[in-house]
Amino acid sequence: MKKHYFTKAEMSLWCVSVLLIAAAFLMFDKGNYLTLAASLVGVTSLIFNAKGNPVGQALIVVFSVLYGIISFNFAYYGEMITYLGMTAPMSVFALISWLRNPYGGNRSEVKANRINRREAALMFALSAVVTVGFYFILKAFGTANLLPSTLSVATSFLAVYLTFRRCAFFALAYAANDLVLIVLWMLAAMENTSYISVIVCFIIFLVNDIYGFVNWSKIYKRQNERD
Repeated sequence: MKKHYFTKAEMSLWCVSVLLIAAAFLMFDKGNYLTLAASLVGVTSLIFNAKGNPVGQALIVVFSVLYGIISFNFAYYGEMITYLGMTAPMSVFALISWLRNPYGGNRSEVKANRINRREAALMFALSAVVTVGFYFILKAFGTANLLPSTLSVATSFLAVYLTFRRCAFFALAYAANDLVLIVLWMLAAMENTSYISVIVCFIIFLVNDIYGFVNWSKIYKRQNERD
Protein backbone atom coordinates (compact mmCIF):
# COMPACT_ATOMS: atom_id res chain seq x y z
CA MET A 1 0.00 0.00 0.00
CA LYS A 2 1.35 3.41 -0.97
CA LYS A 3 2.23 5.60 2.00
CA HIS A 4 0.58 9.01 1.90
CA TYR A 5 2.77 12.09 2.35
CA PHE A 6 0.48 13.67 4.95
CA THR A 7 -0.75 11.62 7.88
CA LYS A 8 -4.45 11.32 8.63
CA ALA A 9 -3.97 13.63 11.62
CA GLU A 10 -2.29 16.26 9.43
CA MET A 11 -5.00 16.08 6.78
CA SER A 12 -7.65 16.33 9.50
CA LEU A 13 -5.89 19.37 10.99
CA TRP A 14 -5.72 21.06 7.59
CA CYS A 15 -9.35 20.26 6.69
CA VAL A 16 -10.70 21.45 10.05
CA SER A 17 -8.58 24.61 9.77
CA VAL A 18 -9.92 25.39 6.29
CA LEU A 19 -13.52 24.76 7.37
CA LEU A 20 -13.20 27.02 10.43
CA ILE A 21 -11.60 29.79 8.35
CA ALA A 22 -14.37 29.55 5.76
CA ALA A 23 -17.06 29.53 8.48
CA ALA A 24 -15.57 32.59 10.19
CA PHE A 25 -15.44 34.39 6.84
CA LEU A 26 -19.11 33.64 6.11
CA MET A 27 -20.19 34.66 9.62
CA PHE A 28 -18.19 37.85 10.15
CA ASP A 29 -16.86 39.09 6.83
CA LYS A 30 -18.53 37.89 3.61
CA GLY A 31 -16.89 40.63 1.57
CA ASN A 32 -13.11 40.78 1.93
CA TYR A 33 -12.01 37.85 -0.19
CA LEU A 34 -8.40 38.97 0.15
CA THR A 35 -8.57 38.08 3.85
CA LEU A 36 -10.03 34.67 2.98
CA ALA A 37 -7.34 34.03 0.38
CA ALA A 38 -4.55 35.07 2.77
CA SER A 39 -5.92 32.82 5.53
CA LEU A 40 -6.18 29.78 3.25
CA VAL A 41 -2.69 30.32 1.80
CA GLY A 42 -1.30 30.83 5.31
CA VAL A 43 -2.79 27.72 6.87
CA THR A 44 -1.70 25.62 3.87
CA SER A 45 1.86 26.92 4.22
CA LEU A 46 1.89 25.82 7.86
CA ILE A 47 1.08 22.19 7.12
CA PHE A 48 3.95 22.07 4.62
CA ASN A 49 6.27 23.88 7.05
CA ALA A 50 5.42 21.31 9.71
CA LYS A 51 6.80 18.64 7.34
CA GLY A 52 9.96 20.65 6.63
CA ASN A 53 8.85 21.07 3.02
CA PRO A 54 10.17 24.14 1.10
CA VAL A 55 6.73 24.58 -0.49
CA GLY A 56 5.68 26.05 2.85
CA GLN A 57 8.25 28.83 2.53
CA ALA A 58 7.11 29.67 -0.99
CA LEU A 59 3.54 29.99 0.27
CA ILE A 60 4.70 32.19 3.18
CA VAL A 61 6.01 34.70 0.62
CA VAL A 62 2.56 34.83 -1.00
CA PHE A 63 0.86 35.11 2.40
CA SER A 64 3.17 37.96 3.43
CA VAL A 65 2.17 40.03 0.41
CA LEU A 66 -1.55 39.44 0.95
CA TYR A 67 -1.32 40.10 4.69
CA GLY A 68 0.67 43.27 4.08
CA ILE A 69 -2.16 44.63 1.94
CA ILE A 70 -4.76 43.71 4.58
CA SER A 71 -2.70 45.43 7.29
CA PHE A 72 -2.36 48.57 5.18
CA ASN A 73 -6.15 48.80 4.90
CA PHE A 74 -6.44 49.10 8.70
CA ALA A 75 -3.41 51.38 9.11
CA TYR A 76 -1.40 48.60 10.76
CA TYR A 77 1.70 49.94 9.07
CA GLY A 78 3.90 47.92 11.41
CA GLU A 79 2.40 44.69 10.13
CA MET A 80 2.58 45.92 6.54
CA ILE A 81 6.24 46.96 6.79
CA THR A 82 7.16 43.86 8.81
CA TYR A 83 5.65 41.39 6.39
CA LEU A 84 6.49 43.15 3.11
CA GLY A 85 9.86 44.51 4.19
CA MET A 86 11.12 41.71 6.43
CA THR A 87 9.09 38.48 6.50
CA ALA A 88 8.64 38.17 2.72
CA PRO A 89 12.31 38.84 1.79
CA MET A 90 13.63 36.65 4.61
CA SER A 91 11.21 33.89 3.61
CA VAL A 92 12.81 33.99 0.16
CA PHE A 93 16.23 33.49 1.79
CA ALA A 94 14.74 30.76 3.99
CA LEU A 95 13.34 29.06 0.87
CA ILE A 96 16.80 29.11 -0.70
CA SER A 97 18.33 27.77 2.52
CA TRP A 98 15.79 24.95 2.70
CA LEU A 99 16.29 24.04 -0.96
CA ARG A 100 20.06 23.96 -0.48
CA ASN A 101 19.85 21.75 2.60
CA PRO A 102 17.66 18.76 1.78
CA TYR A 103 17.84 15.78 4.11
CA GLY A 104 19.45 12.80 2.42
CA GLY A 105 18.80 14.24 -1.03
CA ASN A 106 15.05 14.39 -0.33
CA ARG A 107 13.85 17.76 -1.65
CA SER A 108 10.58 17.49 0.27
CA GLU A 109 12.30 17.49 3.68
CA VAL A 110 14.89 19.96 4.90
CA LYS A 111 17.81 19.02 7.12
CA ALA A 112 16.83 20.17 10.62
CA ASN A 113 19.39 22.27 12.48
CA ARG A 114 20.11 23.65 15.96
CA ILE A 115 21.76 26.94 16.89
CA ASN A 116 24.29 27.27 19.73
CA ARG A 117 24.13 29.70 22.64
CA ARG A 118 26.45 32.22 21.00
CA GLU A 119 24.28 32.43 17.90
CA ALA A 120 21.14 32.61 20.05
CA ALA A 121 22.62 35.59 21.90
CA LEU A 122 23.45 37.25 18.58
CA MET A 123 19.92 36.57 17.33
CA PHE A 124 18.31 38.22 20.36
CA ALA A 125 20.68 41.19 20.11
CA LEU A 126 19.79 41.69 16.43
CA SER A 127 16.11 41.33 17.31
CA ALA A 128 16.42 44.07 19.94
CA VAL A 129 18.13 46.44 17.48
CA VAL A 130 15.53 45.77 14.76
CA THR A 131 12.64 46.17 17.21
CA VAL A 132 13.87 49.50 18.61
CA GLY A 133 14.49 50.79 15.10
CA PHE A 134 11.02 49.75 13.96
CA TYR A 135 9.41 51.37 17.00
CA PHE A 136 10.49 54.83 15.88
CA ILE A 137 9.64 54.11 12.24
CA LEU A 138 6.15 52.90 13.15
CA LYS A 139 5.64 55.83 15.49
CA ALA A 140 6.52 58.23 12.68
CA PHE A 141 3.95 56.52 10.45
CA GLY A 142 1.24 56.89 13.10
CA THR A 143 0.76 53.14 13.39
CA ALA A 144 -2.40 52.01 15.15
CA ASN A 145 -1.82 50.17 18.47
CA LEU A 146 1.90 50.96 18.43
CA LEU A 147 3.17 48.75 21.29
CA PRO A 148 1.66 45.42 20.18
CA SER A 149 2.64 46.27 16.61
CA THR A 150 6.23 46.74 17.75
CA LEU A 151 6.14 43.48 19.71
CA SER A 152 4.96 41.77 16.55
CA VAL A 153 8.14 42.96 14.82
CA ALA A 154 10.27 41.26 17.49
CA THR A 155 8.47 37.91 17.31
CA SER A 156 8.38 38.02 13.49
CA PHE A 157 12.12 38.65 13.29
CA LEU A 158 12.88 35.75 15.63
CA ALA A 159 10.57 33.51 13.61
CA VAL A 160 12.08 34.28 10.21
CA TYR A 161 15.65 34.09 11.54
CA LEU A 162 15.06 30.65 13.07
CA THR A 163 13.27 29.54 9.90
CA PHE A 164 16.28 30.57 7.83
CA ARG A 165 18.53 28.62 10.21
CA ARG A 166 16.23 25.57 9.96
CA CYS A 167 15.73 25.42 13.72
CA ALA A 168 12.57 23.83 15.18
CA PHE A 169 12.06 26.80 17.48
CA PHE A 170 10.92 28.88 14.51
CA ALA A 171 7.48 27.36 15.01
CA LEU A 172 7.37 28.51 18.64
CA ALA A 173 8.43 32.01 17.59
CA TYR A 174 5.60 32.06 15.06
CA ALA A 175 3.24 30.81 17.80
CA ALA A 176 4.32 33.78 19.96
CA ASN A 177 3.70 36.04 16.99
CA ASP A 178 0.24 34.50 16.58
CA LEU A 179 -0.61 35.45 20.18
CA VAL A 180 0.47 39.05 19.56
CA LEU A 181 -1.56 39.20 16.36
CA ILE A 182 -4.64 37.79 18.07
CA VAL A 183 -4.49 40.73 20.50
CA LEU A 184 -3.75 43.17 17.70
CA TRP A 185 -6.74 42.13 15.60
CA MET A 186 -9.02 41.95 18.65
CA LEU A 187 -8.34 45.66 19.02
CA ALA A 188 -9.16 46.13 15.33
CA ALA A 189 -12.35 44.07 15.69
CA MET A 190 -13.60 46.54 18.28
CA GLU A 191 -13.91 49.03 15.45
CA ASN A 192 -14.86 46.64 12.66
CA THR A 193 -16.36 43.22 13.48
CA SER A 194 -15.39 41.82 10.07
CA TYR A 195 -11.86 41.44 11.49
CA ILE A 196 -13.13 38.70 13.82
CA SER A 197 -12.43 36.38 10.89
CA VAL A 198 -8.76 37.43 11.06
CA ILE A 199 -8.70 36.62 14.80
CA VAL A 200 -10.07 33.15 14.07
CA CYS A 201 -7.41 32.78 11.39
CA PHE A 202 -4.56 33.46 13.81
CA ILE A 203 -6.05 31.20 16.49
CA ILE A 204 -5.95 28.42 13.89
CA PHE A 205 -2.41 29.44 12.94
CA LEU A 206 -1.45 29.13 16.61
CA VAL A 207 -2.67 25.54 16.79
CA ASN A 208 -0.86 24.68 13.53
CA ASP A 209 2.39 26.30 14.69
CA ILE A 210 2.32 24.33 17.93
CA TYR A 211 1.88 21.16 15.88
CA GLY A 212 4.73 22.34 13.64
CA PHE A 213 7.09 22.56 16.61
CA VAL A 214 6.09 19.11 17.86
CA ASN A 215 6.62 17.56 14.43
CA TRP A 216 9.92 19.36 13.82
CA SER A 217 11.20 18.05 17.15
CA LYS A 218 10.38 14.55 15.92
CA ILE A 219 12.05 15.23 12.57
CA TYR A 220 15.23 16.48 14.25
CA LYS A 221 15.36 13.44 16.52
CA ARG A 222 14.71 11.01 13.65
CA GLN A 223 17.32 12.59 11.40
CA ASN A 224 19.99 12.57 14.10
CA GLU A 225 19.28 8.97 15.07
CA ARG A 226 19.89 7.91 11.45
CA ASP A 227 23.02 10.02 10.90
